[in-house]
Amino acid sequence: MKNQLLLAIFLVGAIALPDTSSREEERLTFIDNRLELVYPVIQRFKSLITLDPFKVTQTWIGSDVCSYRGFHCDNPPDNKTAVTVASIDFNGFQLFAPSIEGFIDLLPDLALFHVNSNNFGGTVPSKIVNLKYLYELDISNNKFTGQFPTAVVDMPGLTFLDIRFNSFSGSIPPQIFGQNLDVLFINDNTFTASLPEIPGDSHILFLTLADNKFNGPLPRSILRSMSTLTEVLFLNNDFTGCIPYEIGLLKGASIIDIGGNKLTGSLPLSLMCLEKVKQLNFAGNLLFGAIPEAVCMLLRDNLVNLSLSDNYFTHVGPWCKVLVDRGVLDIRSNCIPFFPGQRPIEECAEFFVKQKYYCPHAWFHSFLPCKYSHIPSSPSSAFMPMLAPSP
Repeated sequence: MKNQLLLAIFLVGAIALPDTSSREEERLTFIDNRLELVYPVIQRFKSLITLDPFKVTQTWIGSDVCSYRGFHCDNPPDNKTAVTVASIDFNGFQLFAPSIEGFIDLLPDLALFHVNSNNFGGTVPSKIVNLKYLYELDISNNKFTGQFPTAVVDMPGLTFLDIRFNSFSGSIPPQIFGQNLDVLFINDNTFTASLPEIPGDSHILFLTLADNKFNGPLPRSILRSMSTLTEVLFLNNDFTGCIPYEIGLLKGASIIDIGGNKLTGSLPLSLMCLEKVKQLNFAGNLLFGAIPEAVCMLLRDNLVNLSLSDNYFTHVGPWCKVLVDRGVLDIRSNCIPFFPGQRPIEECAEFFVKQKYYCPHAWFHSFLPCKYSHIPSSPSSAFMPMLAPSP
């Protein structure tokens, strides 16, 4: 009887206990109502996080949202006296949450969202299109899935998009290449299909499509419209066909890497137009023929690395040999007679017996889409330099 009485008293007391957590929230005072609006958004997202090795979320307490680790405040463009959450930087926090929906899309004044190297999953919410100030989106090295986040296509203010090292799949909307982007990194996903042809010009400076499953030919329109590119990485995909002469239109590029694909045919002479290129990688393809002497001669001063290994080239001339001796040109595992480190004769013979594909419009490979002072005016002199290099 005594125990039952004690239990009844305990239960009554428990029912009568005040909700201290809700009262604590009621007592919070925010320096700006914009911070008050995002506070519950942050707290709901905090409740979804099941792994926090660096105890980041322990700082997400109280009304001083601007002091939360990973959150940065500033004055929004529409009200210079207001204070709001302007950027998120969770890079390297290794937080685990099943989704960012209901978080990023409910921070209306967000300008930067960087969450590299966490364990966020799900899809990218379509409502991010309403974030009118967002200009940098980095969700790389997470566990996102689904199709390409097409909402970004309707975000004209976006200049930086990095979705590398996730599990996105499907195709790429052609409109993304016409965005006002400076940086587009979509490598190390599972995108498939061929790259789309694109209308108009592109302003992209850094483009990385590497380590996906893109197939089909290299789109000539992408190369034609991206004269501003500084770095272009197409390596480790399934691109086929020949290298179009439009590659020579990448006049601002310092790095071009198209290694590890299934490209065939010969190297286009338009590579001579790449005045600023320092690194060229075509290794691991099905390229064959003679390595163009004119390319070696005209690019010899700027080139740091030209990798043509693991192809089926059959001839190297004196200018190219100079680059081999300098350690600039790598021609290992080709079919060049009397040159060390080549494929077995039987392997080369088998390739050329089976090789049935020839580039359409083969004359395009001799076309020079540039008129620079470093290129001889006479086509014959470009094909066959009169003077051999000094030993």
